[in-house]
Amino acid sequence: MAIHKPAAPRKSEGSRIRQLNRLLRSGRATLVGDDGTRLRLPTPAIRVLKEALRNMALGQSVALVPLDRQLTTQRAADLLGVSRPHLVKVLDMGQLPYHKTGSHRRIYLKDLLAYQKSRDAARRRSLNRLAREAFDAGLYDRTGIPDGGQDA
Repeated sequence: MAIHKPAAPRKSEGSRIRQLNRLLRSGRATLVGDDGTRLRLPTPAIRVLKEALRNMALGQSVALVPLDRQLTTQRAADLLGVSRPHLVKVLDMGQLPYHKTGSHRRIYLKDLLAYQKSRDAARRRSLNRLAREAFDAGLYDRTGIPDGGQDA
């Protein structure tokens, strides 16, 4: 399955997108066809629509991508915001699962997203630890308060 062209909201559609978003907050939705046929939307479809509409209301483009989508190492590196050689090192160290198609490495999107979530959580823990150590060492006591600022 291909990654389809992202759906970009038009400014003229902003009010309808916000209205749809409000309607979906109730958790129930029914689709009515041109012939009057009514079909209640399943909860997973409502979740996808809510997320898409929330992003569109913020002016962001939206694309649906299946989690079992296979990515090249370059595409995966681009999504993570790292270089391709760095990503290959991560793969070789076994930190991110991959498989080979011929001689080329491929990464499932679901595995990439799980790695990204884990990596970001580890970064947050490290930053929190560093900030706590700096605070405990009294380094914040020597930090000047900018003009117009106040000590909380």
